[in-house]
Amino acid sequence: MVIGGLQKSSMIDYPGKISCVIFLSGCNFTCPYCHNPALVNGRLSERPSLAPEEVFTFLSVRRDFLEGVVISGGEPTLQADLPEFCADIKAMGYPVKLDTNGSRPAVLEHLIASGLVDGIAMDIKTAPSGYSPRIHPSIRPEPILASIRHIMTSGLPHEFRTTCVRPLVDEAILARICRRIQGADRYVLQQFRDAEVLDPAFFEEAPRRFTDAEIEALRRRCAPWVQECIVR
Repeated sequence: MVIGGLQKSSMIDYPGKISCVIFLSGCNFTCPYCHNPALVNGRLSERPSLAPEEVFTFLSVRRDFLEGVVISGGEPTLQADLPEFCADIKAMGYPVKLDTNGSRPAVLEHLIASGLVDGIAMDIKTAPSGYSPRIHPSIRPEPILASIRHIMTSGLPHEFRTTCVRPLVDEAILARICRRIQGADRYVLQQFRDAEVLDPAFFEEAPRRFTDAEIEALRRRCAPWVQECIVR
């Protein structure tokens, strides 16, 4: 298990719970706006910056404060020992929420079927047919669509999230996404953070940012499709 970092407390990453966030290193996507490039560029063979034993010690000490654990990334489903890691955390009495990009639906299905996750958040980067080449050089829509189906039929609390960056997002693209996630618990639209991004050159080619007012207008368009639609 390659752990890239630990956020000791969060009020927003696990809705309704005070949680910590464990960041696993390594990602198979190259989202140009990614604000954690160090995690994306992590290599699973490198020595982790934080040993699993340190995480479990932290969780043991914080039992009376924390109400849940978020496993994020990078992309957590790339790591072979993720199921065991989730099981060990749940054995301590913590509910586990997984953040994923949806690229590995078989892993996601296994985690759900085995009762190893209690909530899921999936980032939908753009319309599933439009991931190549900006998000991944060759990924097809099928794994993204399969992950959406697994989450929608899981019975678990869930949310889908889209970071609003041109030209990956526009009104028509969001309409296509909303049709796929109709009835979902929550859909979150996010403004991208430009302090540090994976591909700075991408932002030199053309204006990419939506104004807050534009994102709010997009939220209103998406709201009828899901139970809750928010801007975060």
